Amino acid sequence: MIPQRELTAEDYINMLRRNWRLIAILAVIGGVLGIGAARILPKSYTSETVVLVEQPTVPGDIVKPVVNADTSQRLATMQQQILSRTRLEPVIRKLSLYTADISRLPMEDIVARLRKSIVVTPVQPMARTNSQGLPGFSISVAFDDPYVAQQICFTVSSMFTEENMRVRQRQAEKTTEFLSDQLQSAKAKLDEQDAKLAGFQRAHLGSLPDDQGINLNVLGGLAAQLDAATQAMSRAQQDKAFVESSLAQQRAAWHATLDGRQPETYGQQIADLEVQLATLKSKYTDDHPDVMRMKSDIAAARRNMEASNQTPVTEETAASAAVEPPEVQSLRAQIRQYDQVIQERTVQQEELHRRIRTYQARIEATPAIEQEYKALTRDYQSALEFYNELLKQRDLAAMATDLERQQQSEQFRVLDPASLPERPSFPDPVKFVLGGLGGGFALGLGLTLLLEMRDTSVRSDKDIESLLRLPVLAVLPTVKTLSSKTKTNVSLEPVTRT
Repeated sequence: MIPQRELTAEDYINMLRRNWRLIAILAVIGGVLGIGAARILPKSYTSETVVLVEQPTVPGDIVKPVVNADTSQRLATMQQQILSRTRLEPVIRKLSLYTADISRLPMEDIVARLRKSIVVTPVQPMARTNSQGLPGFSISVAFDDPYVAQQICFTVSSMFTEENMRVRQRQAEKTTEFLSDQLQSAKAKLDEQDAKLAGFQRAHLGSLPDDQGINLNVLGGLAAQLDAATQAMSRAQQDKAFVESSLAQQRAAWHATLDGRQPETYGQQIADLEVQLATLKSKYTDDHPDVMRMKSDIAAARRNMEASNQTPVTEETAASAAVEPPEVQSLRAQIRQYDQVIQERTVQQEELHRRIRTYQARIEATPAIEQEYKALTRDYQSALEFYNELLKQRDLAAMATDLERQQQSEQFRVLDPASLPERPSFPDPVKFVLGGLGGGFALGLGLTLLLEMRDTSVRSDKDIESLLRLPVLAVLPTVKTLSSKTKTNVSLEPVTRT
């Protein structure tokens, strides 16, 4: 190849025409080698299964699941656990895998070989959907025996389904247990706040904010009762004073009779009683007890005056007169009644004053007690709301745990059982043949390019122009004779202009 010249498509085509036999031979050799490699290399069979992530049968808005971890994340965690040595070594011993290598290789290397043969691939959601969840995953196991590959694939898929069920159930139970412990602690705090509130209510019974309206009403009633008792005692004191005045007059008249005084004394007594009657009538009606009693006293005085006028004073009359007359005794009895009424009203006033002071103290202490009562009530209400919320969450967690135990929640379900491969997945003869052909063809192209780069033959007028840097005037074509089957390239020397 003449250097320092840009090659065209025609040049590349001429190269292929000159070396096509070499390229074809190398391609055929590569295909044969691919077939031979496919027959010589050890065969590997791949068993596959598809595991579907089945959604809960009970909607989440009815029973909220307590396992909120993303399915993809949970699958990645389970994959690390299942493909660990702790889980794979029992599988190797159970299925008697790699029996020829167990005695000469460490168990770590054998577990690594089995781990490399297991591939877990998530299934992508359908296109043009807004689903963010994992619909499922596939498990493929490559091994030199198709039956063993199927058994390994079945065992691994069972491990995934059982591990998912166990993990979800354990998480649900731990969540329920945690909420139960928190509920017990919340109940203890609620009982403590309830005891504090009850003790405060007992200690300040009647002084609580809710009792303020009742206290005001009772205080108003006590004030009215006190006014009535005061008025009744004032009236009793006035009546007592009046009866005492009457008693004094009656006793004076009686003593005058005993001393032999004239009946004119009765007239003076009657006149005084009539004056008192007039005074009472100015304040009370005729039906008032005091007015009626005064009338009765006037009538008695008049009877006494008439009796004194008709009956002469003798020793027997004087002896009988030593006993107070009924009118005086009646007035003394009335005074004793009024004293009793005054005493009762006095005791009643003292009791009413004591109760009024008690209710006034309660009303005055209500603002200070209200602040402390509000704090206790607020703490109790917060503890009660927290307890009710925990109780609700615990009940929901218990329902979710029962759902997990009944296998009604999200589950891994084997959609396609582990397949029994009928043909090896490696090596693939078609791929090896195509790879051999492609490799031979590429090698042929490489050798062709190398040979053309080392070839210095002049094959066209462009090579001459590139070599001599002079224009070519004419080129003689190849001349073929009848007697010769070989090709003779005859070229004229370039003719240059002087």
